[in-house]
Amino acid sequence: MSQQIVFFILAAITLTSAIVVVTMRNLFHAALALMVSFVGVAGIYVLLEAPFLGMAQLLVYIGAISILIIFAIMMTRRLMQTNETPFNSQAIGALVGAVLTLAILVVVIVRLYPMIPADGALQSAPQVDPATLQSSVARLGRSFVSAEAYVLPFELASVLLLAALVGSIIIAWPHSGEEENE
Repeated sequence: MSQQIVFFILAAITLTSAIVVVTMRNLFHAALALMVSFVGVAGIYVLLEAPFLGMAQLLVYIGAISILIIFAIMMTRRLMQTNETPFNSQAIGALVGAVLTLAILVVVIVRLYPMIPADGALQSAPQVDPATLQSSVARLGRSFVSAEAYVLPFELASVLLLAALVGSIIIAWPHSGEEENE
């Protein structure tokens, strides 16, 4: 029952932030909402007992792609030349959101993985057969580099990321006419 509640919370967070991504006019805020959506998807992977995919989601999408998008946005001159105040007026909302997130995490951790059960005896997390983990991660690694499996999409994604990085640098690079006007 508690896993269903956590799933619905994660699904609501993911869907709400995805809607914010496509409706937000501020590109930077849309990128931040995209990161929240990726966190929700990673949480759903963990609920589905696929922790490797959850961690890959965190590392690849939040740690690489989202940061690349945010750097590309910040490198463009149009966003840097706005006359916005450097102080955030949403500190109270951020504090409330952080406290609620912490409370949800504590409740989930305590309910799913109790440290001290009712009988008082200490118990550890359920054990997974190491052979299961070893074989699934090894199969996934082999499929990424195997010519019969996913090597082409894997390489195309890397070329796409490289093109996005080069494109953001070209966009942010000052042209000779812009330097004279400033």
